[in-house]
Amino acid sequence: QVQLVESGGGSVQSGGSLRLSCAHSAYTYSGYCMGWFRQPPGKEREGVAAISRSGVTWHADSVKGRFTISRDNAKNMVYLQMNSLKPEDTGMYYCAARCTTWPPRGPGDLGYWGQGTQVTVSS
Repeated sequence: QVQLVESGGGSVQSGGSLRLSCAHSAYTYSGYCMGWFRQPPGKEREGVAAISRSGVTWHADSVKGRFTISRDNAKNMVYLQMNSLKPEDTGMYYCAARCTTWPPRGPGDLGYWGQGTQVTVSS
């Protein structure tokens, strides 16, 4: 069974940083590409970043240069380093696995989801 558990969310002021972590099963890690999505209040879920099995990365234009996705093979972890945070980055952030397309921009583009972790950026 695929399990994804996010952590690292919280409240931060504009300009601050957070690092989100996603712990997942070994099978998930070896077999699938991974991604981070977010859902701002009252809006649809959107792709933020993704990393393929071979380590190729994609970042949405809205976060390019500020967010970085990475993975740690030995620890079965995927990370999202978020710098220079803005109030518009506020939302629930989800870790997801098994991309059905590249890059995965919409909720239908990944097969497995975690429960999410809240990120709140105040101005």
